[in-house]
Amino acid sequence: MSTVTPMFRKSFRVGALGCTCTILGCPETREALVVDPGGEADRIVEELKQAGLTAVRIVHTHAHFDHVMGTAAVARATGAETALHALDRPLYDHVPDQLEAFGMAGPVDMAAPTRALIGGEALAFGRHEAHILHTPGHTPGSLCVLVAPPQERPLLLSGDTLFAGSIGRTDLWGGDFGQIVESIRGPLFALAETTLVVPGHGPETTIGLEREDNPFVGKYARV
Repeated sequence: MSTVTPMFRKSFRVGALGCTCTILGCPETREALVVDPGGEADRIVEELKQAGLTAVRIVHTHAHFDHVMGTAAVARATGAETALHALDRPLYDHVPDQLEAFGMAGPVDMAAPTRALIGGEALAFGRHEAHILHTPGHTPGSLCVLVAPPQERPLLLSGDTLFAGSIGRTDLWGGDFGQIVESIRGPLFALAETTLVVPGHGPETTIGLEREDNPFVGKYARV
């Protein structure tokens, strides 16, 4: 009986705010997707090297500074395409202002994204695809990345839209509480309850757990 080699996945914290960076890799072609390189570019490049992977695309779940600070260096080192939702481009272009607002002003290594997303795209990495879900609310261009390899558990990289027992804050630039609730209760809660959720910060969870118990958007939420 033939066996299917599972998709490679490694998630780890990077940067001052502990953003979750995730590397997804195709075991057959060795092509990889890097999601949210929020800092420590050298480490991300080394993780790719250790796994024997070549990054072909970098995807951002949104353009807050803690999710993009390693983008330019990783892109230079790998030649990967850099993708961001079009509605978050203004945030991306004002990363220095974001840093100043958080009292973290200093030199910034930035490079313009090479692809604008709108939601609904399927981004290939080898024989796998990452499906882009537009989930506004935390920012106008927030998105989630859904990967559902055959015979494997679905995986959702939820950025700062959905957390274990919480949701993304909506008091920053372009945030909208009503939108984020709609984004989660709509496309995200429509996913299979076994879907593993890897948020942009904090522990992993599942769609089933959040649908049932999340105090902001779950079954017993007052909103």
